[in-house]
Amino acid sequence: MVSFRGDAHKFYLKLKKNSGKGLKLTELKEIQELKEMYQFYQALDPLTLENIHYRMLKEKNGSGLIPILVTAVPWVLFIFSNKIQEFFEKDTNYLWLLFVFIYLSAVTISVGIHFREKAWATVHSRMIENIIDDKLKDKE
Repeated sequence: MVSFRGDAHKFYLKLKKNSGKGLKLTELKEIQELKEMYQFYQALDPLTLENIHYRMLKEKNGSGLIPILVTAVPWVLFIFSNKIQEFFEKDTNYLWLLFVFIYLSAVTISVGIHFREKAWATVHSRMIENIIDDKLKDKE
């Protein structure tokens, strides 16, 4: 069944399905990946963790190149629209249709990648925050 509720809901359904089968949820590859990340960060000293955290915040909050390209390309096309229109009017093979298809495909894929990267930066950032907080509590 197709679900448009996003990755979080799909993950929940996977957890529910595996739980119903009697499988250990801790053995899922998604959980294992998070455990490995947590163990790696846990072994680092607090100063290194803070520096990594700052870098993750930069990645998470930075706009990145993809949104800039998504907004800049239409403006470039608008600026040169007369010349582009003349070129495509001479073309009888519908080359412009291929161009539009390639552009829209590239935008769709790159925006998906952009938001996935931001989501992973958030996961790393929150994990590091939790480890730093735990280490500070242990010092007290």
